[in-house]
Amino acid sequence: MFGKKGGKSVRLFFTSDLHGSDVTFRKFLNASKMYEADVLIIGGDLAGKALATIIDKGNGVYEFDGKEYTSDRLQVLTKELSEKGVYYKVVTHTELEELSENKRAQEEAFKQAITDKLRSWSDVVRSKGINVPIYYNLGNDDPEYAAEAIPPEVMKRSEGEVIPLPGNYEMISYGVVNPTPWNTYREAPEEKIHSEIKRMMDKVSDPSRTVVNVHAPPYGTNLDNAFKLTSDLRPVVRGGEIETDHVGSKSVRKVIEEFKPLLGIHGHIHESRGFDRIGETLIFNPGSEYNAGILHALLVILENGKVKTHQFITG
Repeated sequence: MFGKKGGKSVRLFFTSDLHGSDVTFRKFLNASKMYEADVLIIGGDLAGKALATIIDKGNGVYEFDGKEYTSDRLQVLTKELSEKGVYYKVVTHTELEELSENKRAQEEAFKQAITDKLRSWSDVVRSKGINVPIYYNLGNDDPEYAAEAIPPEVMKRSEGEVIPLPGNYEMISYGVVNPTPWNTYREAPEEKIHSEIKRMMDKVSDPSRTVVNVHAPPYGTNLDNAFKLTSDLRPVVRGGEIETDHVGSKSVRKVIEEFKPLLGIHGHIHESRGFDRIGETLIFNPGSEYNAGILHALLVILENGKVKTHQFITG
């Protein structure tokens, strides 16, 4: 659909909400080369959400989810878990009992799993010889220690800074979201979100040439329709269909209305892939199906201070 990059065009390649999935991360890197991206951006939620335990029963037999696996089949299982973004730890029965009774040990095991995964992703970047900048920000499901596992010369954390992009564009990044029912790592009241994003926007040279990379999508748009939940976090179903509701950030919308940036790229709401417009600002959410090993990404081509074209990529 798009020809090779020329003159003044800048090609941004964006994804979000990979949640520890090896296959979607690799697909992102591979596709970025195919689409000749100038800049790669990961908009938050790199960390996975779950740590599975595999019981070593001895004599080359392992148990997971009530099923037994031989050593050969174990390799297939762990690959499948990694592709879905599920961390795993192989333990004996005794170790499992100790782990289940020790919350601190559970937290340490999860921290080690996140750290190991992100270090392995950094190795993948090196092995593929990616020679364009990769920027990321932490999302609401990313603990702060996740950033410590990523060497800045491999992937640079962009949060809190004004990042210069090719073509005299700039980018600000922010990964904290408005409160969710799950009480995740990085949530804040709307007032704080507005203050912190506005502080960054006040530092940009020209809002009309600025990319706003904010994990939470703006409220009341095509980007923030999430499944409506009951008080016990079950989907609300009426007439055989799951109801949805707008759950994005009102502060993010307010900042976009105030500063009128060139582009907004967002994530967070996996089921709300789409694009919209707030005033003259185009906004996008590529969505996420990380647990199915499917990459959702977005290619945006900037030219002469405008969004020349865009393409959603799924595969």
